[in-house]
Amino acid sequence: MSAIFLSEFFGTALLLLLGVGVVATTLLTKSKGFQTGWLLINLGWGFAVFVAVYAAWKSGAHLNPAVTIAQLVAGYEEFALGVSATFSHAMLYIAAQLLGAMTGATIAWLAFKQHYDEHDNPAEILGTFATGPAIRHAGWNLVTEAIGTFVLITWVLVSGYTQSGLGPLAVAFVVFSIGASLGGPTGYAINPARDLGPRIMHAILPIKGKGSSDWGYSWVPVVGPILGAIVAAILFGPATLNLLGQ
Repeated sequence: MSAIFLSEFFGTALLLLLGVGVVATTLLTKSKGFQTGWLLINLGWGFAVFVAVYAAWKSGAHLNPAVTIAQLVAGYEEFALGVSATFSHAMLYIAAQLLGAMTGATIAWLAFKQHYDEHDNPAEILGTFATGPAIRHAGWNLVTEAIGTFVLITWVLVSGYTQSGLGPLAVAFVVFSIGASLGGPTGYAINPARDLGPRIMHAILPIKGKGSSDWGYSWVPVVGPILGAIVAAILFGPATLNLLGQ
């Protein structure tokens, strides 16, 4: 299982390297991409998923605990070819995803180290690592994250999460669409590892003037995506689709 762990780890690390990187590009004032805006962030995250899915093909490229949990709840027989969908394997996937997210965020910080040193807005520094709400209301923020993740997981389950042909490009478009349409309220984590891993590194790394890691909000982008994934798995898992004759 070491190859499966490394596949998820490497793919998620690439996802966060490119994802944190595009947000840093737009928010850090000395960056040549400063103020290029929300559209670039959405494109950057979408194509980060595209790159990561190809890189993590061996493990099925979950890259996201919500995907792993959804497939487990939906009753999948395998997470990837030869990898049974068991609780222990799910924990292996999630550990790889979290560690990969932490590693990718750290490498992105190294790439922008001088820019972080010269940036004087703690909230924007945190914003390059983790998500945060435009209007803080835990209940409604939770709903937003659950809805965004529901859309993602529904597509994953209904499409079969193909790893060839249009599959990786299609999931990139789905992530871009979620960001453009539903990302405004919370910054659309839609992935517990995507938010928690970088937030941990924001707390650990010696980032000049970084301020709080906002742990009071940190549970929302973890719990919201898991809830959305579970609902999608119940409604659109293989058993339900077979019952409906699809």
